[in-house]
Amino acid sequence: MKKNLKKKILWFTIAFLLLFLFRFIYGYTKTFNNTSNGALFFESISKVKRNYASKSYKSKSSVHSQGTIKVDQKYEKIAEIKTKSSKFEFEEKLVRKKIKNLNALIQFEQKSGNKGYRKLNLLIGVPPQNFDSLYIQLVKIGKVEAKQITKKDKTNEYKELNAKQKSLNKIRTSLIELKSKGGKIKEYVELENRILEIEKQLQDLGVSLGDFDNENEFCTVKFSLLEGKEIKIGILQRIKVALEWTVKIYLKLITILFFITLISYLVLLITDKLKLIERIVENRDK
Repeated sequence: MKKNLKKKILWFTIAFLLLFLFRFIYGYTKTFNNTSNGALFFESISKVKRNYASKSYKSKSSVHSQGTIKVDQKYEKIAEIKTKSSKFEFEEKLVRKKIKNLNALIQFEQKSGNKGYRKLNLLIGVPPQNFDSLYIQLVKIGKVEAKQITKKDKTNEYKELNAKQKSLNKIRTSLIELKSKGGKIKEYVELENRILEIEKQLQDLGVSLGDFDNENEFCTVKFSLLEGKEIKIGILQRIKVALEWTVKIYLKLITILFFITLISYLVLLITDKLKLIERIVENRDK
């Protein structure tokens, strides 16, 4: 009995300590959660402007046993940085200075909030060769709450746009040739409308392909600067918060376990009673 009791106490103690450690570590990893404004801003402009870059490299040809082929890759590279600062004005000037020094462009900007609660969201287009340098410098500003880099291959999308443009140009040329042959006025008008429709599609394609031009090659940095006082939480405060949370959750779990055990015990008790009654009835029948 003593051994079983000691084992149970040991297991309950280990469970309590694991919960405490989990909450204590979580306190250090938890990040500042105020992304709604920035997220909505970047989502709204992502449909308006996208930055693409190119990269050329040599690859072994699958057709020929020897030799290499030149591959032009089109890609989209996006860095997202969310930082918090108690020196908002100083940090803002520093950000703009670093952007200028690395020949980057502020393509979209949103600044809001009263003093003490200001927010600055910037969509920055940076030359591919300066992307890493800008990212490294920006993550040193304020206290970074979140950061990530995403790279997506856009080569197939670029090829599809080019193929569609060539196809539409061929159709447009054929329709213009048909129009020159003459015919009924109704047919002429229909041809004219069709040509105008194709020219509109070609214009839209031209805009989309323009984003891939070498002159417009940029990578994207989404930068959010949030103003706020830097709160330093001491080790004793963290222990206190973790302990309070652990006790609260632990008691809940113990209560749930107690009721589960009690219900299971009652079910087994009722089952045993029913079996006993069945046996008594069977013995009487005999």
